Amino acid sequence: MAHVAQHKKETVKEFTKLIDEYPIIGVVNMQNLPTKQLQIMREKLRGKVLLRMTKRRLINIAINDSKKPHIDKLKEYLNGMPAILFTKENPFSLFSTIKKNKSKAPIGAGQTAPNDIVIPAGKTSFAPGPVIGELGSFGIMTAVEDGKIAIKEDKVVAKEGEVVDAKLAGILQRLGVEPMEIGLDLKAVYEKGEILTKDVLDVDEDAYRKDFQSAAVMAFNLAINAGYPTTETVTLLIQKAAADSKALALECDILTDETVGTLLAKAEGEASVLNSKLDIKAPVEETKEEIKEEKVEEPKEEMKKEAKEEIKEEPAKEEEKVEEKKEEEITPEAEVSETKVSDDAQKPEEVSDKPAKEETKEEEKVEEEKDETKEDKTDAQEADASKNNEKDSKES
Repeated sequence: MAHVAQHKKETVKEFTKLIDEYPIIGVVNMQNLPTKQLQIMREKLRGKVLLRMTKRRLINIAINDSKKPHIDKLKEYLNGMPAILFTKENPFSLFSTIKKNKSKAPIGAGQTAPNDIVIPAGKTSFAPGPVIGELGSFGIMTAVEDGKIAIKEDKVVAKEGEVVDAKLAGILQRLGVEPMEIGLDLKAVYEKGEILTKDVLDVDEDAYRKDFQSAAVMAFNLAINAGYPTTETVTLLIQKAAADSKALALECDILTDETVGTLLAKAEGEASVLNSKLDIKAPVEETKEEIKEEKVEEPKEEMKKEAKEEIKEEPAKEEEKVEEKKEEEITPEAEVSETKVSDDAQKPEEVSDKPAKEETKEEEKVEEEKDETKEDKTDAQEADASKNNEKDSKES
């Protein structure tokens, strides 16, 4: 039976204890990692990640001794110069931290390509010469543009895992292609019985953030369209309900405080369209003004006519009053004259000694005086009537 050194036993026990203690165990390939870069990574991961490195055979023994389920699947990723990461951090955040702290570097002769090495299309700094043949030996299509060699299309010169020879390494260095990434190469991570590979852990954070944003927008739109009230949607749902109810009221011509202005404007627009179709020349405002003027002018003309009739009637009444006064003035005198005549007529009866001729003469005189007074009165009445007519004509 072979003898096993004690320090190796202690190393296996230490690794087995760490594997059982930490929930996250990662496998890292440290091949081609400069010591300086390794020290920088240790400083950045201090306090979050514990990094341990030993021989691959001892790591396999520690994994076999561990009690965690399916932990033995990590042995498939112990390639190159393996090391073990022990952490309690999220594996995705761990991979992101390691990836951000990597730097580019040229590949050396004899090194393995970490991924497909591609020479991109574009102009180079080389002048036409033997370089064209060197590039052609790797299947790179070239042309001369503006006195410089230009690569026409992208070309894969080494596949992932292939060993790069000195000639290709020299061409890549002269073209400025740096395919190597100096830093910790995290191959896989164990978490709760599952193995998360590099492809799963390498998440594009920007694309992932955009996916979350689009998912949130779609969920929000779904809640709005379905009428599902939440803290984010209740305000918009109330606004949408108010807008829909107003639109329904406008469609059904229902008068409310919010729709009355719109409905009146709509009615006015329809009326104007109807007027234009019926070829009504007079605007609505002018017809309203004409109606108002007609209503105002009619009573004025009637008032004038009535006033004129009253003016005409008043002088007629005044004439009647004047005539009545004149008749009243005339009647007393006539009565006095009649009384005198009667008295005179009685005198001959009392005085019997006067002759009959004198009596007849006196009667004739009295009658003549009566006729004269009557003619004078009629002349005066005619003069007054003519004056009144002249006044009426002037006033009219």
